[in-house]
Amino acid sequence: MNNVPKFLVGAGVVLIIVGLIWMFVGRFINLGRLPGDIAVEKGNFKFYFPVVTCIVISVVLSLIAYIVRLFMK
Repeated sequence: MNNVPKFLVGAGVVLIIVGLIWMFVGRFINLGRLPGDIAVEKGNFKFYFPVVTCIVISVVLSLIAYIVRLFMK
């Protein structure tokens, strides 16, 4: 059997779980407004780029992928 459907279902379940966790824990963790995120406001112009937030999410996802690969062998 093809593994793609299993992967898509698993990815969907993971996204639902992450969304639920983010919904409840997001009130306490200010992810998206960390020190180091770029925010520029001038008159009617607003620019926001979450540099540090992207780095934190990247590190967490890399650690999760590393742990998953350890158990898949």
